[in-house]
Amino acid sequence: MATTRDLVNQARSSIREVEPDAVEPLLDKAIVLDVREADEYEQGALPGTVHIPRGFLEFQVEGRIPDKTVPIVVYCAGGARSALAVKTLTDLGYADVVNLIGGFNRWKDEGRPWSTPKTLTSDQRHRYHRHLLLPEVGEAGQIKLLESKVLMLGAGGLGSPSAMYLAAAGVGTIGIVDMDVVDASNLQRQILHGMDRIGDRKVDSAKKTLTAMNPDVDVVTYDVRLGADNILDIIDGYDLIVDGTDNFPTRYLVNDASLLKRIPVVHGSIFRFEGQVTVFDPYVGPCYRCMIPEPPPAELAPSCSEAGVLGVLCGIVGSLQGVEAVKMLLGLGDPLVGRLLAYDALEQSFRTFNVHRDPDCPACGPNAGEIVIAEYDQFCLPHAVRPGED
Repeated sequence: MATTRDLVNQARSSIREVEPDAVEPLLDKAIVLDVREADEYEQGALPGTVHIPRGFLEFQVEGRIPDKTVPIVVYCAGGARSALAVKTLTDLGYADVVNLIGGFNRWKDEGRPWSTPKTLTSDQRHRYHRHLLLPEVGEAGQIKLLESKVLMLGAGGLGSPSAMYLAAAGVGTIGIVDMDVVDASNLQRQILHGMDRIGDRKVDSAKKTLTAMNPDVDVVTYDVRLGADNILDIIDGYDLIVDGTDNFPTRYLVNDASLLKRIPVVHGSIFRFEGQVTVFDPYVGPCYRCMIPEPPPAELAPSCSEAGVLGVLCGIVGSLQGVEAVKMLLGLGDPLVGRLLAYDALEQSFRTFNVHRDPDCPACGPNAGEIVIAEYDQFCLPHAVRPGED
């Protein structure tokens, strides 16, 4: 009967092994796979490592490393477990897999680059377990969410569901801009708030809800009017903006500022029984001015406070904004960049329209002049507030 040593020797006879000095130049070109246990990995690992414990390798590797042609360097503590792992990967059809001779112990002893990886706590592993089961997210994706910063423009009908789902998903920092107070008329759709919060500042109410939902989240509040004098300072440092505003002046203002700072914007809008969602990724896809070069006359653009809105519609459109936000943060799927998703609640239908960059766009076009951050209140109805009156 074969011993463990025999199995390791048999594996080594049929695989390729490389010295550490041959691996170091490959760190930016190959996938480096750590097959040690979690407690070993948490104490230190090679830079950019993909971690799959040896016991889970056969069940997880094809989801985590779908491309079987990519070069892979496998290591463990000393080189034995990784030799068996290389044999397994070869049997699974991976074409270019090598074993790191001496493993992490030799790598570290020789003074080569390594670091202590960021990992989830046991409580976080439990909380985000359903995310961790998704190969497209996994622990690395969840850590990225926890390190992400998203700015919500408005704590109203659209900001409520999107902020709640982003907080639940573990987005580490959520900023909220809103200068309004909670009113009873908001509660038909603005689910961040409740009867006990009537009269409270919306940003304070939103912070209470989100921090009670997930203590991992740092909620930063901006109880101010968003304007040309403060927008660049407020959005600075955020990875993404979720726009739930309802008036053209703020949308144009946000568009210009996001172009200057190169921060993507997940845009949403609602009206009666209809909603729209798109993503403005600066200089990758169209901007808001490409889609709507000039605002319609004020009398043709009533707000929801005049025309009404189905409360549940806010949940659908706001949740779609949340989906697009997570996709953008993690680089997943095909975000709505260059596409406008239109939803009709009465027909229960979705339609997608292509939106192209305007070569003559005064904001993002190749011949556009310098972007000047300015107010656009001449486009605003007298009753409008900003942001969040939805």
